[in-house]
Amino acid sequence: MTTTATPAPPTTRTPGRPAPPRRGRVRPGRLGVHAFLMAVSLAFLAPLLLAVYASLRPYDETSEHGYFSLPRKLSFDYYRQAFSDAELTKYFLNTLIIAVPGVLIVLFFASFVAFAVSRLDLRGSIVLLMLFTAGNLLPQQVLVTPLYVVFTRIPLPYWMSDSMTMFDSYWAVVVVHVGFQIGFCVFVLANFMRTLPKEILEAAVVDGAGVWTRYWRITLPLCRPALAALGTLQFTWMYNDFLWALVFISDGEKLPVTSALNNLRGQFFTDYNLLAAGSVIVALPTVVVFLLLQRHFIAGLTLGSSKG
Repeated sequence: MTTTATPAPPTTRTPGRPAPPRRGRVRPGRLGVHAFLMAVSLAFLAPLLLAVYASLRPYDETSEHGYFSLPRKLSFDYYRQAFSDAELTKYFLNTLIIAVPGVLIVLFFASFVAFAVSRLDLRGSIVLLMLFTAGNLLPQQVLVTPLYVVFTRIPLPYWMSDSMTMFDSYWAVVVVHVGFQIGFCVFVLANFMRTLPKEILEAAVVDGAGVWTRYWRITLPLCRPALAALGTLQFTWMYNDFLWALVFISDGEKLPVTSALNNLRGQFFTDYNLLAAGSVIVALPTVVVFLLLQRHFIAGLTLGSSKG
């Protein structure tokens, strides 16, 4: 006697109810990419996490048990001591005097040059753009000695520099930052402006708008995400600068905050936990700026990547 298996009835799906999601197999290559990205992220975060961990522990404890031991006591005493001993408030103000005008000047001139290169019919605009881009390939350290000699010979009135020259003044550091950063900003903004619809500027020309109106009232508002992204990067780079201020400023009262950490080092002994606390305090403003402009920063990196 043979038995025949009856086929299972077909499964019916209730109308209006979505089908259950199919679980796809995770590919080994995708797992490898995620593992690599996590390893790189941890490698970048490890020094920062170690500095925060060391800044919360007493020096006697870490010197006896090591920096990778379990903590016996955690406190914020080093942060209060670093802020007061290094006089960070004064040096934060010096940094703002350098970084804020530098960022504004760079964005203004770079946006105007980018507008001329990408939106005006100028002969040699491509060559000019290549020239600005090639300037980024020049090593900055090569120009330290020539710029030092030039700045000591450029006179300035006393109200601009108490040394009567560009050397030992904020102007020297601002000029160097503007000179080295404007090429990168021109390159980014010119490519971004090329993605803007030409019909907007053509309509403005028909309405009688001049070059300045097309630049200031039409193009710049459309470039707000790109300007926010570049402003964040430029502020971070100028804020973190250590070389140029150390070379062109001899008065210790004018140094930016990155150089003020040297005040936490003793002549014969250095408390590295205190130095770590000062480093974390100095790094906080760039993190705050990025968090405040995060939405514009991400939009500036993605806008203009594709058309349509």
